Amino acid sequence: MPKVVGVNFKKNEKLYYFSCDEIKNITVNVEVIVDTERGEQFGIVSTSPRLIDESDLGMPLKKIIRIATDADKRRNQKNIKDANNALLEARKLAVQLKLPMRIIDASFTFDRNQLLFQFVADDRVDFRELAKKLAQIYKTRIELRQIGVRDKAKVVGGIGPCGRFLCCSTFLTDFNSVSINMAKNQMLALNPTKINGVCGRLLCCLNYEDEVYTEMKKGLPNIGQAYKNDGIEGKVVSLNIIKKTALIETKNKTLVEVDL
Repeated sequence: MPKVVGVNFKKNEKLYYFSCDEIKNITVNVEVIVDTERGEQFGIVSTSPRLIDESDLGMPLKKIIRIATDADKRRNQKNIKDANNALLEARKLAVQLKLPMRIIDASFTFDRNQLLFQFVADDRVDFRELAKKLAQIYKTRIELRQIGVRDKAKVVGGIGPCGRFLCCSTFLTDFNSVSINMAKNQMLALNPTKINGVCGRLLCCLNYEDEVYTEMKKGLPNIGQAYKNDGIEGKVVSLNIIKKTALIETKNKTLVEVDL
């Protein structure tokens, strides 16, 4: 089994695994140059080396080329600066060409064999003329990739309704599926302003406690279910899952809280 480490190319982005069999004394937070399908990339080691079965990775294993030198680090900083300038130029060209798109990110591969732009748009966009003009300016292969609103929120960042920085831009590396049933399971008001994030999609944090609520609701009655115990008879009108209590509406329309 090969020895591998997880590498991030940008903060809080998806983790990619690379073989480090040929690299000695590699540790977390070391900056490295790796071989990818896009070409050479500059990344940061995010996990300690470990043995892993290649069949668990789901894709061919690429390798770490070397630990980044001071020259590599300077080159990476120049790539970042040039990519930021390219982002501004691409936005100007998109406006001139009247393209209904918003370009939100640009990045060079370490070897500058490709310049990738990420954009959001409501519909498909014919960006061939834009790509041609960008290729003439930067003399490299241009890729324009349309991304969704959740990916946009991850790139741009922001403040969530909890008052903290967005989960997706601080520590989440992947977007897990979130369903409206999770909000129902946690008995939240199905108000879009309450359960949607700044991206307009359901809050990622609905995932965090859903399993706990499912476990704690076991054995509890459903709302609307008939209740009869300890001389109290009526129907369940609300539940407090954390306290494990229920509000019972009796036949004479009085409300009684009972311990479940």
